[in-house]
Amino acid sequence: MTKQLELFKKSKKRWEDDFNSSTSREYSFDTISGEPVDPLYVPENPNDDFLDKLGFPGQFPYTRGVHANMYRGKLWTKRQFSGFGTPEETNARYHSLLEKGLTGLSVAYDMPTLMGYDPDHPWSEGEVGKCGVSVASIKDMEKLFKDIDLGKISVSQTINGPAVILLAFYIAVAENQKVPLKNLTGTLQNDILKEFIAQKEWIFPPEQSMRVITDMMKFCTKHLPRYNTISISGYHIREAGSTAAQELAFTLANGFTYVEYAMKAGIDIDAFAPRLSYFFNSHMDFFEEIAKYRAARRIWALRMKNKYGAKDPRSLKLRFHAQTAGCSLTAQQPENNIARTGFQALAAVLGGTQSLHTNSMDETLALPSEKAAEIALRTQQLIAFETGVANVADPLGGSWYVEELTNQIESKAEKYFQEIEDLGGVIPAIEKGYFQLEIAQAASDYQQKIDKKEFIHVGVNEFVQENEEIEIPILEIGNDAEKLQKDALIQLRSDRDENSVQLALKKISEACRNGDNIMIPIIDASKKLATMGEIVIAMKAEFGEWQETAVF
Repeated sequence: MTKQLELFKKSKKRWEDDFNSSTSREYSFDTISGEPVDPLYVPENPNDDFLDKLGFPGQFPYTRGVHANMYRGKLWTKRQFSGFGTPEETNARYHSLLEKGLTGLSVAYDMPTLMGYDPDHPWSEGEVGKCGVSVASIKDMEKLFKDIDLGKISVSQTINGPAVILLAFYIAVAENQKVPLKNLTGTLQNDILKEFIAQKEWIFPPEQSMRVITDMMKFCTKHLPRYNTISISGYHIREAGSTAAQELAFTLANGFTYVEYAMKAGIDIDAFAPRLSYFFNSHMDFFEEIAKYRAARRIWALRMKNKYGAKDPRSLKLRFHAQTAGCSLTAQQPENNIARTGFQALAAVLGGTQSLHTNSMDETLALPSEKAAEIALRTQQLIAFETGVANVADPLGGSWYVEELTNQIESKAEKYFQEIEDLGGVIPAIEKGYFQLEIAQAASDYQQKIDKKEFIHVGVNEFVQENEEIEIPILEIGNDAEKLQKDALIQLRSDRDENSVQLALKKISEACRNGDNIMIPIIDASKKLATMGEIVIAMKAEFGEWQETAVF
């Protein structure tokens, strides 16, 4: 017996032991015709690089998945990105979705909240509650999660620039609910680097933003051991026009930067790395997306072990949330978006996602209607219970095509890593406009292919329906939310102790200036009813603002 074959048999035996010791769902994993299905398939005669490149699910380098039993043990978390109008309106939508089988909440905030402005700021006019829910204080956060036990539901918050403030509100509400912080589960997006690269919703300069994030990581490492402090996001990089390889490379480069800053701040890598998670786009090229996820796990595991010296196996496992591609949806023939979303969601599951959001068919026209959101959720449930893809770990593993695509994307990502390193790292590359230019060029190339019909976008550049009338119901958000939120702010300010608020805001500025952890004074200010906008102003007084370099 060769040494490689002996190692293969030992790894297989270890996988079998892990699988047999894991819990399994009460469910038939046979085919519809009644044929038994094994939980994993491997070659009888593995080649020499099988263990190095693929291995077994739950084993390094995790190409085939982060758990030995994958979806036989637990299905992915089904999320819907929800938020509109007032906190009360969004709370009602949450309860409706939870009643229909949703297993995790994802909070969508409106533009003023994303940019750190209160509803009564002049720049908020006309935008309050329009593209998400308006949250400006702990009182709003209490209304958002009314009658929802934060100790029992996983909550993802898509917030970046003012993430530290929204997390403080969330923590304060949990404490008011008497939920121990150690029991909180969920994810804070909190990925400021991708804001500078793609989404452009930053508040403070890059270095100061990284200071905020390391403070949050220190606090959460100590007090919120089950909470994911950062969801390192490639989704918006892809939505901005990047290729799959760029999305993967730029996102992982950001992740490695967070690791380096945390280690520099004195946080042990194995204390924080297990709670880092990723957020990827699931686009239309079915097999390329599956390969992207598999390559991501392998790259992360190798870097974390060999470069950063992580010892805990949990630090080596890249866990990710996926969302179907909003940029692929069309206003033309919007019902086609149901099928697009289904294909994209299936790719994410075959790629081994831990959490999934499916877009609604009407999202190019408006925020999702309740019916459209229900169809998007049912799409996930159809994949989970009717297709059989959840019965086997990494069902496409060993496919010549998929394995070659995985290797190709990994190789392209490594080339980008070298280019970023040559520029001095992620932040210098941001300041020089490197990422922005790369994405712009990729987006331009793709659009030219659409224009030349080298790529067909159904209903857009081919199979067009002339004089189409959109017949699906559209959710309309009026201006009532803005008035209600402004009135709520007036009431809040009249109820609070203004001297206590001003003292709390002063302590935030002092912490920003002297290097103390800013989480504690921000939580304190939240409880004293300081608003998000007021806290942002206190931080800006010390951190300043930033303007990016133009790339054209």
